[in-house]
Amino acid sequence: MGGPLRLPGLLCVLLSLSRAGAQGSQACNPRCPPNSECVNATACRCKPGFASSSTEIFTDPLEICDDINECVPPMKVSCGKLADCQNVEGSYYCTCSPGYELRSGGTNFTNESENTCQDVDECKQNPRICKGRSTCTNTQGSYTCQCLPGFELNPEDPKLCTDVDECSSGQHQCHQSTICTNTLGSYQCHCRPGWELIPGSVNGRNSTICKVKPFFTWPLPPGVHSQSLSRFFEKVNNLHKDFKPVAATDTIQNLIGAMDDLLKAPGDVEDIALPVRHQVATQLLLGLEQSLRTLAESLPEGPFTYRSSSDTELSLMNQKPGNGNVTLGQSHARIHLDWATATGAGNSSTGTTVVGILSNPNMGKLLVNASLVLDPEKEEEVQKAHQGPFRGARIQILSPVNSVFLTNNDTEKLASPVTFAFSHDGEISGKRKEVICAFWKIDSNKSGHWDTTGCWKLGSGDNSTTCQCNHLSSFAILMAHYDIQDWKLELITKVGLSLSLVCLLLCILTFLLVRPIQSSRTTVHLHLCVCLFVGSAIFLAGIEKETPDGEAGPRCRLVAGLLHYCFLAAFCWMSLEGLVLYFLVVRVFHGQGLSTRWLCLIGYGVPLLIVAISAATAAATASEGYVGETYCWLSKKHGFFWSFVGPLAFIILCNAVIFVITVWRLTQKFSEINPDLKKLRKARVLTVTAIAQLFVLGCTWVFGLFLFEPYSTVLTYIFTILNCLQGLFLYVLLCLLNKKVREEYRKWACMVAGSKYSEFASSTTGTSHNQTRELRPSESGM
Repeated sequence: MGGPLRLPGLLCVLLSLSRAGAQGSQACNPRCPPNSECVNATACRCKPGFASSSTEIFTDPLEICDDINECVPPMKVSCGKLADCQNVEGSYYCTCSPGYELRSGGTNFTNESENTCQDVDECKQNPRICKGRSTCTNTQGSYTCQCLPGFELNPEDPKLCTDVDECSSGQHQCHQSTICTNTLGSYQCHCRPGWELIPGSVNGRNSTICKVKPFFTWPLPPGVHSQSLSRFFEKVNNLHKDFKPVAATDTIQNLIGAMDDLLKAPGDVEDIALPVRHQVATQLLLGLEQSLRTLAESLPEGPFTYRSSSDTELSLMNQKPGNGNVTLGQSHARIHLDWATATGAGNSSTGTTVVGILSNPNMGKLLVNASLVLDPEKEEEVQKAHQGPFRGARIQILSPVNSVFLTNNDTEKLASPVTFAFSHDGEISGKRKEVICAFWKIDSNKSGHWDTTGCWKLGSGDNSTTCQCNHLSSFAILMAHYDIQDWKLELITKVGLSLSLVCLLLCILTFLLVRPIQSSRTTVHLHLCVCLFVGSAIFLAGIEKETPDGEAGPRCRLVAGLLHYCFLAAFCWMSLEGLVLYFLVVRVFHGQGLSTRWLCLIGYGVPLLIVAISAATAAATASEGYVGETYCWLSKKHGFFWSFVGPLAFIILCNAVIFVITVWRLTQKFSEINPDLKKLRKARVLTVTAIAQLFVLGCTWVFGLFLFEPYSTVLTYIFTILNCLQGLFLYVLLCLLNKKVREEYRKWACMVAGSKYSEFASSTTGTSHNQTRELRPSESGM
């Protein structure tokens, strides 16, 4: 009985508990904040890895469960050595420190017992991690890139090694007698120009030691044969044989005297080709500078000044360097610089320092016709000032050539600029002219040219110019005549000459093919147009010089000679035109004029004779006659230009006289033959005839006689327009205004069009021909 009674009671208890549990699970707080869970119907608890700011169990729905950072105290988790703790939301994990990795290759672990971090060899892992010319070295947890000798790490890229310039940084060990030349990863030591190796020394090594070449070892440039130079070098060698340090003053004076004797009477030196002559001048300037520097070291301390009878002046200072500035002056030039620049960084401060300047008024004879190179900023300034492209410059040396020398041989780039004041001849003002400071720059072929790079003018006035330069050399004050390209004038020339060539070709074809106008005048016109056509074609194709301020080559000389001949021939045929017109109008009743053979002999023979004599004279006097300053034309030097201007002026004068006589005679002729002509018609015929004579006989060239320096812009444009269009004028006046030529053109046009020449036109032409013959026998029909 008892057992069965207890079973229903147990079921009741279990049923009650299940109902209570169901009620508890349904009673959960629905307002728990994020990252939390409910405890009962009113309370919440933060999930693992999160914590509230109050208590573990809370009822406030506004409570916040914040992430617990297990990687910081007080709950700092220990990941072990070479590892770092990384916190995440609600948890954490451990990773190996940069440069380390787990032995298993994994990435994360949770506690110190799982730590197997070991070093990563980045050099093996990525062999190219360090860039060129560097080696990778592994370290604990990292690596380093080490540069090869002669290289250093780039601050902007620690993995890249760049070359170390030991020369500019002062890290080289070259002797002060040598010049440091940087190479990739290293450097070399070479002797300075004018220096030589001491016995046992080898060029290029760090142990290279050089000495100054003695002043007497000036070799004659290869390929130069000059008795004057040979005598000079013989004198210099004799000075060496007798040289004694105590007599350095006498040696300096004798050396300057020998140089003066050479430059006062250069003799066959002036016959040397221009580039070789500049090469000789370069060698003389360098030799003087090196010799005077060497000889000055043997002088007692203090200033030294010498002035020769040829006005060559030397001033130098030989003393222990000070801390301030030094000023050295003479009648031709003054120099101002600091002692540190004069001494140089590599020279010992215990010795003496030499500062010297040699002014030679006669050196300019060897530097004549040297080219001038402007630095880019100066060239841009000139182009802006004159509003045109810079083509080159012709120079005139105004001052003596001043050579500056110091104990410091490294003077190509000075730390502080040097100030000069040069005396010179008076300035000649003019258009496109400027007084500039220039120095003699040595070329790669041991020649030289004038240059302005690194020098600038501070002021000029009262026959004196002040300059500053950041290097030293031989200096002079120049008058630069700038050649600025006038694009408008060039366009007019090219277009006008092209049009003129077409018109001249039409004239030549007309004179050859139109039979009704054949006469002695037509022959003259034909040859005149041929000469002008050839001359204009050569002018258009070859007048430009290869380099406006350089030496003219064989092509340029040939172009100048051909232009000289063609234009002289054209002028001769112009004069023959006047002569034929004289025979035609003035001496019409006294027989025929010159035959075609005589016309050709005079028209082509006279200019050939003039050109031959001019070329022979230029060759005999060694003057560059067929070398213009900026174009392939005649030179204005030594009066050579008058071989063209003289005949030109004579022909223009003769044509003008013939023109006056012809117009006067035509006036009488029109009055006598046809006294009933109206004044208007008479004026028209006279005007047309006068204009034809004016242009055909070359009176337009009269403007060219006035184109001397300074140039007149108005005259230049008038001269260019008239002469470039001379072919057009000839075609209009000699062809288009000729009635017979027009009729032939009309006939040709009808033949081309397929129509017949009208009977009316033929009858009109016959009547017109008869009238023309009555008025002008053998005229061309104008």
